[in-house]
Amino acid sequence: MSKPLKIVKLGEKGEEILRKKAAPVKNIKSKKTQELIDSMIETMESLSGVGIAAPQVSEPLRIFIIHSHPSDRYPNAKEFGPITVINPKITDLSRRKEKDREGCLSVPGARGFIPRHYSLVLDYTTKEGKRKKENFERFLARIIQHEVDHLEGYLFPDRVENKKDLIKEKDYQEMIAKRNNS
Repeated sequence: MSKPLKIVKLGEKGEEILRKKAAPVKNIKSKKTQELIDSMIETMESLSGVGIAAPQVSEPLRIFIIHSHPSDRYPNAKEFGPITVINPKITDLSRRKEKDREGCLSVPGARGFIPRHYSLVLDYTTKEGKRKKENFERFLARIIQHEVDHLEGYLFPDRVENKKDLIKEKDYQEMIAKRNNS
């Protein structure tokens, strides 16, 4: 049985791992790697996240999990996953971009209006060690770009084009409630 892990947060002890490039995973099928993946899934789900990257749980490895689903944090999210992405490489990005709100388990209490590519092609290895190449678009492409940023040492505030595009989570939740009640 896996256990939830502590999320590294910006402004707290140990945050420097969030700013470092993660290393490739060499032994995907090792017990340690498999247990880390299981614990990452449990951690993400316990916090109603839609994605989590290994550096967020103090592991400087190129692993992330995606599990899109409606929640208080993302009420309009589509059901997808969970899938484990190991040693990812984005091999194609659309020219078209969309701006939308993003939050992060490592940057609690904030949301940013972030431009991201509308679609992408992702080459990666699964938890089972199989190579895959898949197309993703819209919200799933956004999650992937956000999580790949974690593996490269970036956080969503680094992608904000204008400081006015950063808001408090509380204000974001009020916007969502107004939109759903109108």
